[in-house]
Amino acid sequence: MAEEDLCVTRVPIFQGLTHEEQLRVAEFVRPMCVHKGQTVDAPGQSVSRLLVMHSGQLKVSHAAANGQEQILRTVTDGDVVGERAFLTGYRPNDLVVALEDSRMCVFDHADLAALLRDFPDISQRMLRTLSDRLFSVERRLAAVTSSDVSARVAAYLLDLPGSMRDGVPTVQMPMAKQEIAAYLGTTPETLSRRLAALTASGIIELRGRRDVTIRDIDALERVATPR
Repeated sequence: MAEEDLCVTRVPIFQGLTHEEQLRVAEFVRPMCVHKGQTVDAPGQSVSRLLVMHSGQLKVSHAAANGQEQILRTVTDGDVVGERAFLTGYRPNDLVVALEDSRMCVFDHADLAALLRDFPDISQRMLRTLSDRLFSVERRLAAVTSSDVSARVAAYLLDLPGSMRDGVPTVQMPMAKQEIAAYLGTTPETLSRRLAALTASGIIELRGRRDVTIRDIDALERVATPR
């Protein structure tokens, strides 16, 4: 992997390091490529490791008590997977599957543990990332318990990684509507109606099947907040 393409330069937990320190961290990286549909991590596997996404998309899920798949989140460029297992040393308990062909950098538990001793700022940034994720989970939980599907949809859109397009935030829904509906605890038909209502109100704009432009982020925040 070329120096300018190092995955450690793309991830917030490593961006507080100098370039020389990033190069040192990169010495511990093991590149990994997977194809769409391939299992990346599985519950109970023997090795604890941290995955740093370089490109592509992964789905993180686990089996509910009734045996059905419960989608926890999707992961894309610059995200990390496996912090809990890494920080605790426990075996992974989530299923991670590639939604598309993906590239990532892999840190084994022992290697990154040694790096954290030399660069404690990495662990602080990792905890900050986990804190941000906890906030997202709390917002989604509040939306789900409110029985307001519009709130769930709005919270989901706000938590998706986005980019600016013509000065306006845009996100891409990473899964088919059927999977998103299952993730939000609703039906595909209801999801489509709620997206249409947000579009009609001028809060969002749908572009194609998956691209969503957020026209009024403050209004979307209000919809995501249960009353």
